[in-house]
Amino acid sequence: MKKNAQGAANVRLGPVMLDVVGTALDDDDIRRIRHPLTGGVILFARNYTDRAQLVALTEAIHAARPGVLIAVDHEGGRVQRFRSDGFTRLPAMRKLGALWDRDVLAAVRAATDVGFVLAAELRACGVDMSFTPVLDLDYGESGVIGDRAFHRDPRVVTLLAKSLNHGLALAGMANCGKHFPGHGFVKADSHVEIPVDDRGLEEILADDAAPYRWSGIGLSAVMPAHVIYPKVDRNPAGFSKKWLTILRRDMEFRGVIFSDDLSMEGASVAGSVVDGARAALGAGCDMVLVCNAPDKADQLLDGLGEEAAGAESAARVASLVPRGAFPDWNKLQDDTRYIAARKTVRALMED
Repeated sequence: MKKNAQGAANVRLGPVMLDVVGTALDDDDIRRIRHPLTGGVILFARNYTDRAQLVALTEAIHAARPGVLIAVDHEGGRVQRFRSDGFTRLPAMRKLGALWDRDVLAAVRAATDVGFVLAAELRACGVDMSFTPVLDLDYGESGVIGDRAFHRDPRVVTLLAKSLNHGLALAGMANCGKHFPGHGFVKADSHVEIPVDDRGLEEILADDAAPYRWSGIGLSAVMPAHVIYPKVDRNPAGFSKKWLTILRRDMEFRGVIFSDDLSMEGASVAGSVVDGARAALGAGCDMVLVCNAPDKADQLLDGLGEEAAGAESAARVASLVPRGAFPDWNKLQDDTRYIAARKTVRALMED
């Protein structure tokens, strides 16, 4: 069993998650990771060439800042950052929804197996968390969501996500539902535009946001959408105290709230990256992300101020860091649960 390098439970994590430039840390990466406001590092496909390199990178990140949370967008389908050198190709979540329509029990089992394979392979390489599952509804309208969504029916989305989360948990990994209260209805891509959803609060809560309420304590974390719902609030959900109060108070969510990437176009309404971070944290986010923009990461670390690092938020984020040991890659290949789950995943990909 491989001992996780992040076993520093008393380290207080800051409210900023940032990325690194390449496949190995440079001096600027190390400086940013060691900054007291940094609490997480997110990886992308550009940070990966093979498993040995990925393990070396995650070990270097944990060595630079013991206890830091290493995350990745690794959902399956077109959003899977690591695809080669033994990583199992994971299906888009719509495949699980299609299987549900044919065989409910087979879909529930397959979702658990997908979650286990996803998490087991990442954890064997030193990655702590994936930003998954997508809880958006599949309206057939959103290009950026599309087949990342399980289904149009929020009940199906909830139950498949619960099964996927069970698989993640069996491998010792937390989950993150996204994009609250729902990104599937709007066509615009918040990476490059500012989407606007003109529906009213009652309709959104009854349909798109329902999986968040129904999931209860099964959700470890939530990421709000960079979408404006003008009949509810003029601010995008991730900067909206009203939306995040609905999540915390009305839905009784007790986990971590991550902002979506502050460098995306959908976050530009908040102003500078520092303004955006302050707005997101002030609205109720525990951690803010800034990706693909080292200059903005430096602006944020220099301008945010250490008072932004709240103890309650830091404790919530720390709860996402896996505890204990996990098999290395070679031992994982002999794990009977992994062998069975991977067989299910491969059959689903061939279907």
